[in-house]
Amino acid sequence: MTRVNLMVTAAAMIGAACAALFAGAPSLPKLGTILSTADAADTGAPLYYQDPDGKPFYSSTPKKTPDEREYRAVPASADISFDEPGSPPEMKTAEPKGERKIKYYRNPMGLPDTSPAPKKDSMGMDYIPVYEGDDSDDGSVKLSPGKIQRTGVKSEPAELRPIRTAVRAPGTIQLDERRVSVVAMRAESFVQKVADVTTGSRVTKGQPLMDIYSSAVSSAAAEYLATITSKTTAGIEPYGRGSRQRLVNLDVPEPIIAEMEKSHSVPITVQWLSPRDGIVLQRSAIEGMRAQPGDVLFRIADTSLVWANVDISERDLGGIAVGQPVTVRARSYPGRDFKGRISVIYPQVNKETRTARVRIELTNADLALLPDMYVDAEIDTGTPTPVLAVAESAVLDTGSKQAVLLDRGQGRFEPREVILGRRGHGYVEIRDGLVEGDAVVTSANFLIDAESNLTAALKGFSESGHAQDSEKAMGAKP
Repeated sequence: MTRVNLMVTAAAMIGAACAALFAGAPSLPKLGTILSTADAADTGAPLYYQDPDGKPFYSSTPKKTPDEREYRAVPASADISFDEPGSPPEMKTAEPKGERKIKYYRNPMGLPDTSPAPKKDSMGMDYIPVYEGDDSDDGSVKLSPGKIQRTGVKSEPAELRPIRTAVRAPGTIQLDERRVSVVAMRAESFVQKVADVTTGSRVTKGQPLMDIYSSAVSSAAAEYLATITSKTTAGIEPYGRGSRQRLVNLDVPEPIIAEMEKSHSVPITVQWLSPRDGIVLQRSAIEGMRAQPGDVLFRIADTSLVWANVDISERDLGGIAVGQPVTVRARSYPGRDFKGRISVIYPQVNKETRTARVRIELTNADLALLPDMYVDAEIDTGTPTPVLAVAESAVLDTGSKQAVLLDRGQGRFEPREVILGRRGHGYVEIRDGLVEGDAVVTSANFLIDAESNLTAALKGFSESGHAQDSEKAMGAKP
C-alpha cells in the first residue's frame, strides 16, 4: 500500500469512527486499529466519498453538494494517482496482486544504481520498482501516461508530400552577349556628321547614326552601278552579284544599297544605320574624325533580355539543373519579382569561395534591370513528385547516423534508424527505414531518447550486478 493510500485510509477511518461514535454505531474498530483496503473490500463498504466534479472535496460518509448532487463513492478496489501537481486525483483500478513481477529497483534520481530488493537512497527516497514488460530487449522504452503528458510528447504519421527547397544566392545583372553590336568601319573612312545620339540613348534598328565618306565604299558603289546599268553586263548574274558583294563586305547597310539600285546614283557620303534596337553603351564617333578599319564608333546593346549571374554554394549544386525556374529580386525594387530560368551552369568551381556560377535569363521589358545591378536569386529545387517525409524535429542526428522514434502506442516508443534525403519547409525526405503511416515522435523526442539511454544503462548495470551475485553465490558453494 502506498503512503498516499495509508494517509487517505487512516483519515477515512478516523472520520468513520467519529461519525459512528456520535451516531451510536454498535460496532466500531478499536482505537489504534487501521482498516486496510483489503479489509474494506471484504466488508464491501466504500473507502470514502468524493466530489462528483472531481474537486478535492472528500467525505467519510454520504454527502451532497450545495446543488443536491450526491458525492461519488470510492470503492476499496480503487487507487489514487497524483501525476500532475494541483490537478484532481484520478481514479484507476488497482492491478491484481501477483499479475506483474518486479525485476529490480532503480535509483529514484536516475543514477546507474539498481537493487534486487526494496531500499532507500542517501536522502531517504524509495527506489523505483521496474516491472517485467517495462523494459524490453528490442531497445524500446515505455513511459507512463503522466510522464508523456508532462514532457509534451507529440506524434505525427509519416506521409507522402512534395519537398520544396529554396536555394538563395546573390548575383549581378549582365548584358546578354548575343545582343550586343558594334558599329565599326571596314575601310579607311571619315566621319562627316554624327546624329543626335549619345551614350545612354535608346535607338531603334535602322535609325541613322552618322554620315561616312569612304573612297573604298564610293569606288565599290560606282563599280556596282556601272555593272547593273551597262548594256553589256546588265542582267548577267555573276557580274552584278560580285560587285554587290563588295558593298556587303564593306558593311554598307542594306537599305543604302537598295537606294543605290533604285536611284542609279553614287552618294558622296553614306548614311550609317543602327544594326539593332537597344541602348547606346559607347559613342566614339566625332565629326570630322578619321576612322581606321576596326575602330569601334558605336556600341549598342539590346537590354530587353538580360542575364543574372549568381554564385551557388558547392553543397547546393546537386539540386540545380538547367531549366529550373528562378525568382530574382533587385535591391532597387523591393517587393518586385523578376521571373527567369537557368540557362547555363558554368563548369567550374571557384576554389576560394567554393561556389559555382549559374546564368539566369530574365525578361526586362521595361528596362528596369541595369548592367552590374545587385540582385538576389531564389531557386526552387523541389519536385512536384511526393516523397515519404517527416518533420525535421523528428530526426535524432548523432553525426554518424540518423534515427527517429516510433510511437507504438500504450506509452511504448521504439528507435528506428533511417536514411535521409532532401530537406525543405520543415520536412525531410525518408529514403529508407519507414513506411507511410508510421507514427513518429516530433516533440520531446530528445527526452525520450535520454530515457531510453538511461533504461539501457540501468538494464546493463542490473544484469552485470546479477551476474556478479551469481558468481559469488557459486563461489561460496563447497
